[in-house]
Amino acid sequence: MTSVSSDAHTWNLVYLQLVLEELGHRVTNLGACVPDVELVGRAAAARPDLVVLSSVNGHGARDGLRLIQAVRAHPMLAATPVVIGGKLDTTGGDHEAELRAAGFDAVFGEGTPIAAFHDFLAALTGDLAGVS
Repeated sequence: MTSVSSDAHTWNLVYLQLVLEELGHRVTNLGACVPDVELVGRAAAARPDLVVLSSVNGHGARDGLRLIQAVRAHPMLAATPVVIGGKLDTTGGDHEAELRAAGFDAVFGEGTPIAAFHDFLAALTGDLAGVS
């Protein structure tokens, strides 16, 4: 898990890490402002069951579109589930269709209840012991 590269906020990452760990998942929290190339490299090496991206600064949609292209271009990550959530823009726009069409498996916009994330996790097949 990480934020998008332009987002320096960390409290959201700590919160999501705690949520995932309380559900029994192992988490690698890369922290904030991780460059796209570093995330892709770390994820390719770790082969996680899920990549979680968070945004608080309102640039999640823009940065996420760029990042998902890099993730999906890597052969080892082409089928890895990737989700994004948080404040995805500064105007309150709805970017779910655009982000899903670009390759995200789920989009959790600002104000989405955490239960929706729980439901997504429950719907994934296999063991999520390697959530990243």
